[in-house]
Amino acid sequence: MIVDIREKRFGSKLVLSGFSMEISDGERIGITGPSGRGKTTLLRILAGLDTDFTGSISEPYSMPAVLFQEDRLVETISAAANLRAVSDDGSIINKTLAVTGLESEGQNIVSTLSGGMKRRLAIARLLLLDKDIVFLDEPFRALDDDNKTRLADVISGWAGDAPVVFVTHDDEDIRLLGADRIISL
Repeated sequence: MIVDIREKRFGSKLVLSGFSMEISDGERIGITGPSGRGKTTLLRILAGLDTDFTGSISEPYSMPAVLFQEDRLVETISAAANLRAVSDDGSIINKTLAVTGLESEGQNIVSTLSGGMKRRLAIARLLLLDKDIVFLDEPFRALDDDNKTRLADVISGWAGDAPVVFVTHDDEDIRLLGADRIISL
């Protein structure tokens, strides 16, 4: 994928300008920088979720899997029901709950889960998606070190040869996800 963002604005506020990059299969790219610099906006443009910019994206991937900064879970249903929105295969849902350390939480209502459990559930949902590229926005926020390490390995294995582009403020995330390249905005 070849990206050329000449300008991205929110009203009169210039968020991104003169930005270009190329993304290749298997590449791991970390995007860092201070808050408000446009990291999440860039990720949304790369994923095809924001098309309101001046520029172009050539050779885009067709099946982006996105882990948003917000967990975006349905709080009033169970953890397993949130996963059934993506897959109706009960055995895969159970395996995914187990690999994210939530095997005993499947029937619990999401609003009763801790922040870290909700983040792991959002990651579990991500793992059920078909993908040819992966976008992660602050993937390990609210997670302890053990869960970060375990889930970084899980995500890397699941991603396979798909490129992974992630936003983080944490140097440890860059190491855990094996960034080949770091872009600072």
